[in-house]
Amino acid sequence: MGTLFENNSEKREPLAKRLAPDSLDGFYGQQKIVGKEGVLRSLILNDRMTSSIFFGPSGCGKTALARVIAALTKSEIIRLNAVTSRVEDLRTAFFEAKKNRAVGMRTILFIDEIHRFNKLQQDGLLPALEEGTVTLIGTTTRNPFYALIPPLRSRVLLFEFEPLDRLSLACILKRAEESESISIDSTANEWLLRFANGDARRMLNLLEAVIQYCGRDTVSQADISRVIDSQPLLYDRDEDYHYDTISAFIKSIRGSDPDAAVYWLALMLEAGEDPLYIARRLVILASEDIGLADAHALPLALAGYDAVERIGMPESRIILSHVALYLSLQPKSNSSYTAIEAAGEHVTQHETLPVPPHLRSSVSHKEGYRYPHDYPYHWTEQEYLGIDLKFYIPGGLGDEKQLKKRLEFLRNLERKEKISGDEAGNENIE
Repeated sequence: MGTLFENNSEKREPLAKRLAPDSLDGFYGQQKIVGKEGVLRSLILNDRMTSSIFFGPSGCGKTALARVIAALTKSEIIRLNAVTSRVEDLRTAFFEAKKNRAVGMRTILFIDEIHRFNKLQQDGLLPALEEGTVTLIGTTTRNPFYALIPPLRSRVLLFEFEPLDRLSLACILKRAEESESISIDSTANEWLLRFANGDARRMLNLLEAVIQYCGRDTVSQADISRVIDSQPLLYDRDEDYHYDTISAFIKSIRGSDPDAAVYWLALMLEAGEDPLYIARRLVILASEDIGLADAHALPLALAGYDAVERIGMPESRIILSHVALYLSLQPKSNSSYTAIEAAGEHVTQHETLPVPPHLRSSVSHKEGYRYPHDYPYHWTEQEYLGIDLKFYIPGGLGDEKQLKKRLEFLRNLERKEKISGDEAGNENIE
């Protein structure tokens, strides 16, 4: 089975791996969990690791921290990669762990990209965790609340890793300079930090390519430009950043910030996001977050979707920008959303109301049903539920101000025997 992170003397390891720390003092970033007061730091230093999942973006230290654990622990380390591992590999690992346990040795099972395990494979881990046969350390770029089954999540601690900050990245670059006996000028240093976008591996891979290509002791921005012309966008349609970016886009529109909205839109489009996916989300937002405050929002979003479908890229980016900017600047109301949520909650938590006899399909307006068009204002007091329930709470912005006035007017009619057409401002509600 071997051990975790074996050396390969026949081929020089990548720079990112050569610089991997073997102690917590050499580990940069993630101070919340491995700082002086961090829970994970205490577990590692006391060799008390419990089954854990490290989740977060690429290049933020998940595997590097696993290397630290491998260097410090007295347990045997068994490494698997969920992409290439089979059920037989898990069985072999558990067999080794049971032999270790028989002689009083603990076993840490490290599984990289654990989200690649299907449900059956994840289920297969449960007995070993339940019995304490292994201590699991899994790494993933996915949100474990979506990628892992609930029984597995309930048996581990979850540690979220953040993208590395500039100070941590700068420390890693300094270590690379010392390790490779090179000098990185200030402009190139700044460019590498920006290029990293929180991902140390990405930064070091570029630096290594520049060193190998240029073959000099000093790295300049001109050297970097020869290797790569522009920064690839941090965006993966299958990973969490995809969902985080569309979330930022929607929340920017909801918060009426057109500049932020068009930035996130541009990022998604430049990264190759499906324009129709964005258009669908705009249609939902038009109803959920603007709704009755602007009667034109939903038709405009639907027209935008239709136009994007007909036109295609690259021109569709203009249409999406049009819709996003319009929706950003409209008055907001979520009354349609809150109304159906409240009604749905009532429906699921209470007995179903019977349809009042006078509203049933077999009853005409001559047999008990009061036909609203026969009355002033096309309204008459009448029970439609049988009990008093209120779900719709109108907002006070945009078109909904008038709807609010109309609702107040109709409710006032219930308390009046007669209202003349001049009192109530009838022309405002028709």
